[in-house]
Amino acid sequence: MSIIESIIDIPAEHTKNIFGQFDCHIKKIERALHVSVISRDSEVKIIGGEVAAKRAKRIMEQLLVLSQRGNQISEQNVDYAISLSFEEKETAIAEIDKDMVCRTINGKPIKPKTLGQKDYVDKIREKMIVFGIGPAGTGKTYLAMAMAIQAFKNNEVNRIILTRPAIEAGENLGFLPGDLQSKVDPYLRPLYDALYEIMGAESFAHNMEKGLIEVAPLAYMRGRTLDNAFIILDEAQNTTPAQMKMFLTRIGFGSKVIVTGDMTQKDLPTHAISGLEVACKVLGNVEGIAFCHLTNKDVVRHPLVQQIVQAYEVYEEAQEVKKKQKNIERQGQGYDNKYRK
Repeated sequence: MSIIESIIDIPAEHTKNIFGQFDCHIKKIERALHVSVISRDSEVKIIGGEVAAKRAKRIMEQLLVLSQRGNQISEQNVDYAISLSFEEKETAIAEIDKDMVCRTINGKPIKPKTLGQKDYVDKIREKMIVFGIGPAGTGKTYLAMAMAIQAFKNNEVNRIILTRPAIEAGENLGFLPGDLQSKVDPYLRPLYDALYEIMGAESFAHNMEKGLIEVAPLAYMRGRTLDNAFIILDEAQNTTPAQMKMFLTRIGFGSKVIVTGDMTQKDLPTHAISGLEVACKVLGNVEGIAFCHLTNKDVVRHPLVQQIVQAYEVYEEAQEVKKKQKNIERQGQGYDNKYRK
C-alpha cells in the first residue's frame, strides 16, 4: 500500500471549529481512517494510504463547507461524515445542510442532519400522511413538530393538533393529582418541550388559549373531523389497531398527518398487537401515504445513544434467532413423540 500526502487549505477562522476541542474531531478521523493529520497555519497535511488520505480530505472539505455556512461542527457531524465516506456519499453532508426547516425562538436553525432525516422531511412536504418509524434519537417527533410550526406560520394550516396514547412506560403511576389536564400533562410533556423550544413559551400559551394549538390524549380524537390542521400522533407503537384506525379516519380536507413511533419500545400489554405494526401492513400500497424508516445511522443525540441502539438491535436479533430455534426443537420433539407412540 502506497503512502501519500494530501493537502487541504483551511482558513484559520475555521480551524478550531473543524478540529474540535483538543483536536477531538481530527483524532476521530485519524483513528477511523488510519491517517495522520498535521496542521501548519492554514495548511493541513494528511498522510496515509491513498484511499484513506483522499477519503479524509473529502471529509474535511465537507466539514469546511458546514463551518463556512455558520454551523458549529459537532461530534455527530464528524461521525456521520466518516460513515458516509465508506459509501462514497460524504458530499451529501453539504447537500443535507442546505435544507432548513425553521428556526427556534433563539434563532438556532433546525435542519435534517442525516440522509434518513432529509428523506423524512421531503416526504412530509410531498405526502398527506407520513409514518416516521425508527429508534430513539432519530428526530422523528422534533422534525415533525418543526414542520407543523412552519406550516402554521405560513398559514398552510389553521391549527396544530398533537396527540399520543396515554400509556405508562412500563410503570404504573397510579392516580395522579389535579384536574384532567394535570393528569394527562406528564404523558404529553415531550411534545410541550419541543413546542417551547421552537415557538417560545409565550407564543405557545397565546395560541393554546385561542385553541390554535391543541395537545391532547388520543382518546379525545374519537368522533371528531379534523380539517385544515397539521396533526401529529406521537408514540404510535402504543396504539391498538382500533385506535390507529379511529385516528386515521378523523382526517378532513386540507390536513396533514404525521405518525411517529418506535417498534422496539412498545408499552402495550404482552402479546398485544400494535396499531402501528398493523398500519404498516395494511396501508403500504395506499397512494398519498408514505413510510419513512429511520435507523441507528440517523440517531442525532449523543454518540453513545447510537451505540446503545445498535447494541440492543444485535441483542434482540440474537434473541429472535434463539426463539426460532427453540420453536423448531419443540416441533421436532412433538414429531418424535407422535411416532414413538
